[in-house]
Amino acid sequence: MTKSVALEVAEHGITVNAICPAYVRTALVESQIASQAQAHHISEDEVMDQIMLGPAAIKHLVEPEEVADLALYLVSDRARSMTGAAHMIDLGWTAH
Repeated sequence: MTKSVALEVAEHGITVNAICPAYVRTALVESQIASQAQAHHISEDEVMDQIMLGPAAIKHLVEPEEVADLALYLVSDRARSMTGAAHMIDLGWTAH
C-alpha cells in the first residue's frame, strides 16, 4: 500500500513512507508484558527476554522518541526524495 500510494501522489509533491517499529515502550506494551507473564506463567523479565526481545539483536524496547525522530525526519525537506519505503526500527529483527 505504501508503494502504491507513493506512486499515486508523487506528482503532487507528497511522499509516503511506512515506519515499522518493533515493540515500543508504551502503556499498551507495558500492559502486554504483564498479561503475557500471567498467560505463560513466567516472570515479566522472562517475557521481555524470551518473547519480546528474543529475536532482536538489540535487547531493549524501542523508545517512542525514536519513532517520533524518524517521523520528523521523513516529513522534513531532508527526506524529500524518500518515498514508497518501509523504514525499520526493529532492533535487528529483520536482519536475521
